[in-house]
Amino acid sequence: MITLYSFGPGANSLKPMLTLYEKGLEFEIKQLNPAKFEHHEDWFKKINPRGQVPALADGGHIITESTVICEYLEDEHPTAVKLRPDDSYGKAEMRVWTKWVDEYFCWCVSTIGWSRMVSQMVKDLTDEEFEAKVERIPIPEQQVKWRRAREGFPQDMLDDEMRKIGISVRRLDDHLADHEWLAADMYSLADICNFAIANGMQHGFSELVNESDTPHLLRWIAQINERPACKKMYAEVPHEMRRPPED
Repeated sequence: MITLYSFGPGANSLKPMLTLYEKGLEFEIKQLNPAKFEHHEDWFKKINPRGQVPALADGGHIITESTVICEYLEDEHPTAVKLRPDDSYGKAEMRVWTKWVDEYFCWCVSTIGWSRMVSQMVKDLTDEEFEAKVERIPIPEQQVKWRRAREGFPQDMLDDEMRKIGISVRRLDDHLADHEWLAADMYSLADICNFAIANGMQHGFSELVNESDTPHLLRWIAQINERPACKKMYAEVPHEMRRPPED
C-alpha cells in the first residue's frame, strides 16, 4: 500500500496527492495538521528526518520532495493515465516548468502565505512555548522562517515577493494564451505542480489574478478544477486551513 504523509490539498502537498488521484492508484493519506506542528513530532521525523511533508512510503522506501515524488510515481506505478510526455524533448519542456515552480514561483507565494496565514498559528503562543516548538524543527532555515512569521517579515521583503508573484502569473498567462497546457500539448506534471501553487490565487491575490489581467491563467485553473480527479480529491481530503480552530 502506498502511503502519503501530507497536509491538506494545497501547495506542495497537493502535487503528489493530485498525481495519485489522476493515476487512480490505491493509496492511503496520513494527514498531518500544521497548526499542531505534527510534522515536527519525533514519530514523523523518523519517516522524514527533515520534518517536512509530503513524504511517500512505498514498498519499504520513503521518497521526499514533492516533485520528485510525482516523477517517482510515474516511474514505479505506470498507468493508462500518463502525466509525463514520452519523448525526451517533451520531458525537458515539462521539467523546465516543474523546476521553475520549485525554485521561483513557489517561494515567492510561500513567503506571502507564511506572512498571512502561518503567522496566525503562533501568535497566541508565549515566547517560551514558541521557542520550544522551534527547537524541534530540524532545518535551521525553517527555524528562521518561523521566527520571521511570528515577528513579521520585513516590508521590503514582502514587496519584492509580490513583485515576483506578478512576474510569475504574467509568465503563466502569456504562455497559456497560446497553449492549452504548459508542456508538450498535454496535461502533465508541469500543470499539476504549477496548479498546486496557482489555484486559489484568484481569491488571495485578486489584484494580480483576475479576468482582466490573467484570463488565460484563470481558464487553466478552472479547467483543472473541473477534472474528475481534482473534484474527487477536494471532496475527500479536508483542507486544514479551512477548518475552524480547534480547542
